[in-house]
Amino acid sequence: MNTLEVAKKWQEMCQQGKNIECIEELYADNITSKEMPGVPYGEVISGKKEVLEKSKQWLDDVIEFHSGEISDPVVAGNHFTSKMSFDVTFKSRGRQQMEEVCVFEVKDGKITNEQFFYTM
Repeated sequence: MNTLEVAKKWQEMCQQGKNIECIEELYADNITSKEMPGVPYGEVISGKKEVLEKSKQWLDDVIEFHSGEISDPVVAGNHFTSKMSFDVTFKSRGRQQMEEVCVFEVKDGKITNEQFFYTM
């Protein structure tokens, strides 16, 4: 898959709530994931197993998704970006409205880097 195909598949899977399946299918084994400073599961995570665990921890903390939106990806070379907005109730911190920009790098048809920008 080229970058646009990966980006569209990523968007489709995330919109369907298939976050774990998305990581399993589209992420490289040596994926690097970067979060904003201060997140409980670490700012930089490397490896598909570790990224899966981070995502599972985040999802396990969710009580209810009230709404969510994932923008169409914008592709530039081997990178794509998307804006995600959520209204979520968490076990640990109650209901929050979240908005973030996500940037991904694709090599050989797999996501090799992801970085999330948001206000804590």
